[in-house]
Amino acid sequence: MTGVYLIKKRTTVLDIVVTATLLFFLGFVTYRVSVGLNYHWDWGVIPNYLFRWDVDKGRWVSNILIDGLLTTIRLSVWATLFATLIGVLMGILRTRKRLLFRLIGRSYVELIRNIPPLVLVFIFYFFVSDQLMLLLGVDEFIRNRTGLTAKWFSILVAPPELFTPFISGILTVALFQGAYIAEIVRAGIQSVDNEQWEASAALGLTWLQQMRFIVLPQAARRVLPPLTNEFINTIKYSSIVSIISIQELTFQGMQVMSSTQRTNEVWLTISFMYFLLCFSVSLVARHLEISMAEVS
Repeated sequence: MTGVYLIKKRTTVLDIVVTATLLFFLGFVTYRVSVGLNYHWDWGVIPNYLFRWDVDKGRWVSNILIDGLLTTIRLSVWATLFATLIGVLMGILRTRKRLLFRLIGRSYVELIRNIPPLVLVFIFYFFVSDQLMLLLGVDEFIRNRTGLTAKWFSILVAPPELFTPFISGILTVALFQGAYIAEIVRAGIQSVDNEQWEASAALGLTWLQQMRFIVLPQAARRVLPPLTNEFINTIKYSSIVSIISIQELTFQGMQVMSSTQRTNEVWLTISFMYFLLCFSVSLVARHLEISMAEVS
């Protein structure tokens, strides 16, 4: 059993100097924006777009910025799930001995990584999801949902009228991030020693049993840090789907900015909300990493 050693960190003079420099730079930028550009800060408009008082319900409810954050969370969760499934599958295919499987995995990775995500957004919105949903009748089926079904569908996925662009956004982000996850998974599988494969084969395990019980558990511990980075990138890349009118955080922020003309306040608020979301993912991943190290 491998022990987990905690390294005690202490503050050095360099840490103090770097922190002071960053604070000075932040203060200087704020001063230049306020004085040099004659910009008058007004943070009083932001809380009104986070929460509002609903007279009919008699309580505070979320406003468009919080609604945008919730849409970003839903979009990121679904995109992360699909990206992980695609990435693991393609990463495994890239490690197979059969040439056909390797060609499928390699073609997917090279194709997606060399196409800008903005182009993928339009491809899936105008040429795939929009046409495919109409052909299969999915869009009409979703729009006809009422009552409790429509309510839960809106909570877990998206409102029925926004289903098509939402699916387009999920597919775009998932396919784009899946290519990078595939390379991480491939590297993790190939990092497992050949002796592990040979020993498990000598015990009579099938290839599927080798992957499930021997290889993937070891690879998972090694790929968790880079996978965390890709999960965070998934959250950040989700902002690109605002161009197809998905009402996520960036789209709602632009709406607030256009109505209030408070450019800096809105963008700083959005940046802080993205930071909280991404930092939370980092903390969860760090906890999982420590837990996996303790049981190994």
